[in-house]
Amino acid sequence: MVLKLEDKKAIVSEVAGVAKQAVALIAAEYSGLTVGQLTQLRKSARQSGVYLRVVRNTLARRALDGTQFACIREKLTGPLVLAFSQEDPGSAARLIKEFAKDNEKLKVMALAIDNQLLAPEGLHKLASLPTRDEAIAQLMSVMLAPVTKLVRTLAEPHAMLVRTIAAVRDQKQSAA
Repeated sequence: MVLKLEDKKAIVSEVAGVAKQAVALIAAEYSGLTVGQLTQLRKSARQSGVYLRVVRNTLARRALDGTQFACIREKLTGPLVLAFSQEDPGSAARLIKEFAKDNEKLKVMALAIDNQLLAPEGLHKLASLPTRDEAIAQLMSVMLAPVTKLVRTLAEPHAMLVRTIAAVRDQKQSAA
């Protein structure tokens, strides 16, 4: 399909805008997948908040220039689908990892996060990152632990006194 110059500019500006807002990028080779499988991947991406786009590599290189994903330029070869994580750094990685379980023809070629190019094997590490809500919950539990321990420590002498009195009562009742 021949793209006009205006169409190419629109694609480059759209992908560049998404790349400036995104926190992680995964480039995966999709050759060998059927149209139905790609449609399923796109549907899953929409549901999980991942921007998924098949773009010509020359247009992708232009779109990624000046963004934190410029480090991935040399890896843009072959038929690739670009998956951008919008808020959660691991959302695109989880999407690609889950989809690749059932579709072995989808191969991760490169990962980029925070101006760093990662090896394709880093997909599992990136996918295992907690979501924003999970990270906040973990942080709150860490912050709550000292307060909880203090309350338990302060309440223990009273609880020990109550247990001692109950033991004495039980002993006297059994003796009588």
